[in-house]
Amino acid sequence: MGSLTVQIDDAGVGDLLFGVVVGVHRKETGEFHYEVIPVSYFQTPQFSKKLYLDKATEITLDLLHKMKLEDVEDVEICSSFLFDKTRPLLEERLGKERVRTRAITGDAQDNVETAYLDEIRNLGYEPIQERDEKRARSFFHMLNWVKKNPDRLKYAKTGWPRLRRYIRLR
Repeated sequence: MGSLTVQIDDAGVGDLLFGVVVGVHRKETGEFHYEVIPVSYFQTPQFSKKLYLDKATEITLDLLHKMKLEDVEDVEICSSFLFDKTRPLLEERLGKERVRTRAITGDAQDNVETAYLDEIRNLGYEPIQERDEKRARSFFHMLNWVKKNPDRLKYAKTGWPRLRRYIRLR
């Protein structure tokens, strides 16, 4: 049997709405699991403490446990800053030769992205088409949705400094 690969990716970190989806995908079987870093990790006061880095690590380890990671499996992990604490920990626990940092594409990326879109749709928000190609337009579309109803601010990643230009936080 050939070697198996588990891929770790995130979705939503650069988006205004909701928390962040962290997903693990087994390339050869299509098995997929995900968990969410709650939006509160991207709001004051937690955001400035960068606790989302610890949460991403905790979730990743939990998902790999659920996935029953085998000793022979390699791990490919997204290069996102979100995993800056996760990568060295995985290298320490699994060995550097088993952990590779790379851009995650294909089914793994699609699954994580779909999970994120499902989650933001559950808030009542309908994302724009071509979200990836039109990042700025997507951001302002989300921003306008939040501005239409101030109660929606609780769904926004208000910790990002650039956001303070667009939303007056009470």
